[in-house]
Amino acid sequence: MTGIVSIRGLTRVFDVSRPWLNRVIERLPKRFLTAVSDVSLEIEEKTVYALVGESGSGKSTIGKMVVGLLPPSDGSVEIEGINLFTEEDDDKVELVRSDLSMIFQDPYASLNPRWRVRDIIEEPVAAKGKKTAGLAEDLLEKVGLSAADAGKFPHEFSGGQRQRICVARALASEPQLIVCDEPTSALDVSVQAQVLNLMSDLKDDLGLTYLFISHDLTVIQHMADTIGVLYLGRLVEEATPAQLFENPGHPYTQMLLAAAPKMDGYGREVPPPTGEIPDPINPPSGCAYHPRCPLATAQCKAERPELVKHEGRRIACFRPGENALI
Repeated sequence: MTGIVSIRGLTRVFDVSRPWLNRVIERLPKRFLTAVSDVSLEIEEKTVYALVGESGSGKSTIGKMVVGLLPPSDGSVEIEGINLFTEEDDDKVELVRSDLSMIFQDPYASLNPRWRVRDIIEEPVAAKGKKTAGLAEDLLEKVGLSAADAGKFPHEFSGGQRQRICVARALASEPQLIVCDEPTSALDVSVQAQVLNLMSDLKDDLGLTYLFISHDLTVIQHMADTIGVLYLGRLVEEATPAQLFENPGHPYTQMLLAAAPKMDGYGREVPPPTGEIPDPINPPSGCAYHPRCPLATAQCKAERPELVKHEGRRIACFRPGENALI
C-alpha cells in the first residue's frame, strides 16, 4: 500500500485579535490561536485514518487543510505527492482536487434548501463541464435512496436521508479521498449505524480512502484502520484500534477511554476527568497535557515530547505505557 496523504509539521495559527482601533485605544497586543501544532502523519491508500479528540483539539481544521479549504501556516499537506498550496502547475492541482471530496457534519446546513437533490449531487461534476445525465439517480440508489428522490428538495428528507444525499454528492466526482467531518454526530444512534455501514460498504466497493473525524470512540473503533489522538492541536498517540482500545499508551488516551460510556458499565465508578482543556491562545509549556496529567514530571512541564515509536505505535509522552488512572 502507498500513502495517498502525507502531512509534515502541519501548523495552523489564527489571528483572533481585536479590531485595530480597539487595540490602539485599549493598548492591547495581538492575539493568536494555535489550532494545529506540528502534526505529521501518513494516510495509506484504501484505508480509514481516524482523528479523535475533545472539542477544540484541531480535528476539523486538519480536515479543511487536507481538502484545501484552509492554507497551513506552516508545514505541508501533500495529496498524491502534490502540495495544493505550493504547486505551480495548475493542471496537476486541478487533477488532485478532483480526487478529493468532503462530507460535512450537519446534513441540515450542508445542503442548499433551494436546490433540488439532483442539482446538489450533480454540481461537482457539472462545474467541470462533464455530462451528468442519470448521475444523481444512480448515486441515490447506490446510497440506499430512490431514483425518484432526485426531483425533491432537502426539506422533504429526514436527517439520515439527508446525510445519504451528502454521501452521494461526495461520490459524484469519483474521488479517491473523502474527508468525513463528524458525518454522523447529528444523527440518532440507529441512523448512525446505517450511514456508517453504508460508508464502509462504499469504501470496499469503490476502493475509497477516508480521513474520518469524530469524537465518538465507538464510531472510531468501528470504522478506523489507524487512529490518531489529538490534544490541543497536537498528535499525542497513533495506533491501530486493537492497540488503542486494549492498551492505550498516552495518559490522555487512557482518560478518554475511561470516560467513554460502556455497555457493561452500569454501577461502575470512574473518577471524572480532571481539569479543563488549556487556553489555546496561551498553551502550557512543554507537554500540553501536563496540567491535567497525574504522571507529569518537571520534564513534562519544561520539554515538549516528540512523537516517537513505542511498541508498534507512536506516542508523544516521556512515560509511555504507564497507567495514569491508578
